[in-house]
Amino acid sequence: MTSSHTDSHAHDAARSTRPASGTRDGFRADVFPEIRRPDAGHVLLGEWDAGSPEGQRAVQDGVVRAVAETPLPAGFLSRVLFAGTDGRGVLDYGQWTSEAAHRDFLRNDGGGLPERVTAALASAGALPSSGALPSPGGVGGPGPARYRLYRSMLPQGRPEAPGCVVRVAFRTAGQEAARELVDGLLDRVIGERQPGEGGIASHFHISEDGTRVVNYSEWTDAESHARVIGSMLRPDGRVIGFIESLPGVETLGFRRYVGPRGLVRA
Repeated sequence: MTSSHTDSHAHDAARSTRPASGTRDGFRADVFPEIRRPDAGHVLLGEWDAGSPEGQRAVQDGVVRAVAETPLPAGFLSRVLFAGTDGRGVLDYGQWTSEAAHRDFLRNDGGGLPERVTAALASAGALPSSGALPSPGGVGGPGPARYRLYRSMLPQGRPEAPGCVVRVAFRTAGQEAARELVDGLLDRVIGERQPGEGGIASHFHISEDGTRVVNYSEWTDAESHARVIGSMLRPDGRVIGFIESLPGVETLGFRRYVGPRGLVRA
């Protein structure tokens, strides 16, 4: 689980957030989503390369404004965009009550949201981030793909408030390989409680087609995750050794994200 990115922009990204445009009754603005909320049955995940901190802000502003201006059905639970500490990436995380609720929304033109999101991304010059997260398009705007939350590593005790999300991605050769990866990590290698000082929880999502596992990992801050990477996730350690022993699994690295922007149903 190595990264090609640094945290030189972490504090700038966190400070660059702005109040969400068009905050609405019944929603909380600019907060971390509740990943294990019981009414969430469907997840949309996408990742963008915005090119610069200015591009990150433009993507967040544009997409959040588009969502806030859309008539949202009861099945919509959240859409939150995070700024990468690398000064380029944007992570797009959305929750719906079910896949059927989201498909019904799209069948009814999605309130014009797909077109507004496409326009916002084009205006910001954002491109799908290559490699880690597939961007098939056609899922409420270009980019996000369909996932389901499979399993989670839970906090050791009373959870702290998250200040950073680490996106860890794996390419997998189908649903069986994806489940074997997650089950092995939680049942045999790491356990069901989040390790590491500053670690809060890790939520493993499997894509609809079984080609990706995405760990949405919550931390108190980016620096805590950096320290754990240096101590617990060594190339010759048990975790990396287990992952590399699995057929049909390829590690695609991680990115750190801060500064949530968006709407979360209360």
